[in-house]
Amino acid sequence: MKLIKKLIFFTSVTFLLLLVNTYTALACEACKQRQPKLLQGITHGNGPNGFWDYLIVIVMVLVTIYTLFATIRCFVKPTEKRYKDIKHYILKAQ
Repeated sequence: MKLIKKLIFFTSVTFLLLLVNTYTALACEACKQRQPKLLQGITHGNGPNGFWDYLIVIVMVLVTIYTLFATIRCFVKPTEKRYKDIKHYILKAQ
């Protein structure tokens, strides 16, 4: 139960930080005109220009989402049975 409360707390703090950060990262009017219609207004600069740029962004997003789920799964249901691992020392110290 304690781990779930920590997980919910850190998730909510992360969400709030991302929400605040999103406002500061929005594109200005000059950048909005140069970006493709699909991603218009999301960030500064030109944005993706071709197929390979979109493919790189999609792969990067998929890797990031997988890493997030794998990290959460490791904290919620650890697979190590030994208690001398560094992770157990860190989790007990908090």
